[in-house]
Amino acid sequence: MRLEPLRPEHEEALWLASRDPRTWRWLNVVQPQTREEWAKFIEQALVAAEAGTEIPLVTLRGDDVVGSTRFLALRPEHGSVEIGWTWLHPDSWNSGANVEAKFLQMRHAFETWGCRRVELKTDALNERARGALEALGTTFEGIHRNHMLVRDGENRDSAWYSVTDEEWATVREHLEARLAEK
Repeated sequence: MRLEPLRPEHEEALWLASRDPRTWRWLNVVQPQTREEWAKFIEQALVAAEAGTEIPLVTLRGDDVVGSTRFLALRPEHGSVEIGWTWLHPDSWNSGANVEAKFLQMRHAFETWGCRRVELKTDALNERARGALEALGTTFEGIHRNHMLVRDGENRDSAWYSVTDEEWATVREHLEARLAEK
């Protein structure tokens, strides 16, 4: 599995990978239904990348695009970054793809950028994602009530998780062991 920066030529493969409505249940926006809406979604991600506010990545298994993830809340002055906007086609759920993507992102954040903190958030009601984050070895920090409005006005309480640089060696060892089992 690998991650690579989002480029315009990924648009079609990401469109195909994004068609299952289950993929969008917990994302912040309503699932794009038309090619025009999808092109706008991709363009917004590319604009954020160009502005340096986000780093959108494409998740690939072999040559197949299976989803996407991003670095968000880039705060180099604080040695902190968020990993989010992660989605995978349901065929890749429980395949280890999410574990490997998070491992690659955290390794880059801690070992290349020298981050002190990586944070991850999910809808507090998203039990599947919360279980996955806990299984990664992250630390649960609490629920931020009324954190944001999502999907055209729906309230979201967000569950916050993190890994700090002091925890990274232990988390890395745990993730490497999990990946060796796949």
